[in-house]
Amino acid sequence: MDQLMNTALTVDVSRAAQAAEHAAANEASQQADLLLGGRPVPGSAQWQAEQDGPVGAQREVAAQLLRFRIELKTGIDPTGSLIGLRRWGVTWELIARAAGISRQAAHERWGRRVRQVLDPYGTGELGGPVADDEKDLR
Repeated sequence: MDQLMNTALTVDVSRAAQAAEHAAANEASQQADLLLGGRPVPGSAQWQAEQDGPVGAQREVAAQLLRFRIELKTGIDPTGSLIGLRRWGVTWELIARAAGISRQAAHERWGRRVRQVLDPYGTGELGGPVADDEKDLR
């Protein structure tokens, strides 16, 4: 019994925690899709219509916003969702609304981490279509 307790108290849980966090993030994505009524079946007429029009992009942003809200509610690190939202061109204003906080508070809370991923070298080039809405927040 002492060996079991020793293992429980000393084994490195980093990989297990990372696996659990990934599983939780995947579940948050699935739940977001369910809350939106599910995704169209690939190859279907609805799916094709979304692929060719603005509804597909709207669905992706809405799903990402829902995933972000679910992650916040469950305490999962939302950085991945935030990076996705910013890549989709979502503003800090919309992110703040989803989080139920001010735009300034959202930027202060997550802006640095998101920028470190999108601009790892500090060049100001975010490597994609990121909303240009931070000038007054710095």
